[in-house]
This record gives sequence, C-alpha cells and structure tokens, in this order.
Amino acid sequence: MQYTPVGSFSDWCQLLRIDRPVGYWLLLWPTLWGLLAAAPGLPSLKNTLVFVGGVLLMRSAGCVINDFADREFDPHVERTRDRPIAAGRIAPGAALIGFLLMLLLALLLVLQVSLLVVKLAVVGAFLAACYPFLKRYTHFPQAWLGMAFGWGAVMAWAAERGDIASPIPWLLFAANICWSLSYDTAYALADRDDDLNIGVKSTAIWLGDKAVPAIVLLAVIFVALLGAAAFSSGGFWVGLGWWLALMLQLILCGRLMRCGEGWGFTFFLQSHYVGALFAAGFIIQAML
Repeated sequence: MQYTPVGSFSDWCQLLRIDRPVGYWLLLWPTLWGLLAAAPGLPSLKNTLVFVGGVLLMRSAGCVINDFADREFDPHVERTRDRPIAAGRIAPGAALIGFLLMLLLALLLVLQVSLLVVKLAVVGAFLAACYPFLKRYTHFPQAWLGMAFGWGAVMAWAAERGDIASPIPWLLFAANICWSLSYDTAYALADRDDDLNIGVKSTAIWLGDKAVPAIVLLAVIFVALLGAAAFSSGGFWVGLGWWLALMLQLILCGRLMRCGEGWGFTFFLQSHYVGALFAAGFIIQAML
C-alpha cells in the first residue's frame, strides 16, 4: 500500500477523532471527579488547566496509537476501514511521531505539578500505550481502557492533595473500570462479527448472548462505587449529583434491556452524561 507522508489537516482531525468528542468526555469526567473530590473548594486554576489539557492530549494520543496498532485489522472492519492510517492517507511512521509528540507535551504539562504526579503520569502513559495491543491477547481490553481512563482520577487527586492515601480516588478508579467495561462492551457489540473474523478479542465476544445483562450489571456496580465515593466526600449537592447519575444510568440500562444489542452504540454515546451529572454535583458543591 502507498502511504502519503503526513496526511492532510482533515485526515489528522479524523485520526484524532476531533469530530467524535465522546471520547474526550469519557476521559474528562473521571479526571474531574478526582480533581473536584480532592479540592476542599474549587481546584486550583493551574491544576485545572493542566488536567484539562492533559485530557485533550492523552485522548488524542490514545486514538493515534490505537489506529497505529490496528492498521492491519481496520481495513477488514466496516466501521474502521476508512480511518486515515487504514486507508493509507497517513503513514504509520508519521502517526507514531505524532503520538510521541503528544506524550511529550503531556509530560511538559505534568512537570508543572509535582514529582508524585510525574511518577503517576508515567504509569498512565504505559496504560494508554499498551491498551490497543491487548485485544490480541485477552478478551478484556475494556478493563485496561477503564484503568487508563480512571488513572486520571488518581493523578488529579494527587495533584490537589499531594498523596493518594485516601480510598476516594481508588473508589473512583475502580468505578471507572466497571464503567468502561459497561459502555465499551456496548460499543464492541457492533464490531463482534468482524472481530471474530479477524481474530480480535473483546468482552462482547466473550460474553456472547449474556452481553446485555452483563453491561447492565457492570453499570449498576459502577454507580454503586460512585455512591461510595460521593458519600465519603460528603455534601448535599454531591449526593444529589450521584442520585441523578443513578437515575439516568438506570434509564439507559432499562432502554438497553428493552431494545437489545442494537441499541448498544446509543447506550455508549449517552453513557458519558452519567459521568457529567456526577461531576456537576461536585462542581455545584464547590461553588456554594
């Protein structure tokens, strides 16, 4: 296949999934949970800018390394065959350079915080870089994605508090693993036939016809863990945010159970609103 050297601006926008912002939200909300839960009032402006910028860079970097890792698989999957690397519009080498540059920029951001956060960021970079390759070896890459996304909550807590001794960031981290297993399994339902044909693994394949009840169960465990973190943090508005998140999650689960696997992608797209409601409770609590 002939590769163009670097691709066009629109090709890079597609590679970074700028036109599909749901991934940014799914990484932003856990990071904000950690930041807002740790702050006795509003988090510092510096930490807020560092972590929001880090979310933008790391989600984009994750998309690039994902497409780089899947460049031999994506042409055989209907949903992904037009991605820039798979379609030959961006060379794998150019994509890898872009990935490394974004990691470098993210490192420069965390260097503004503390040595502890820098050390945690190294773990986060490892989690992000390894995730795309796991689908070759395990049916649970979604759990690793949850660790990569949830690590932002641990880092953000460390930035505000200077340690990670409290159970709250770890409750948020565990909650995000269950959340990712839930929404990303729903997402993977659409690719199950193609993934089986090319030998890629996923929880959607492993669970088979039990996928929908498993997604619902994981979603319920997710909000239960959020509840434990919320009530450990205290505050009326934090609790209210959790109750609203719980109600929305139950509504989404109910619709998935009624509509079946065909509604899985919509479940994925709407799941981030659950995280937004939970974050909103912390924001309102901090402002009052």
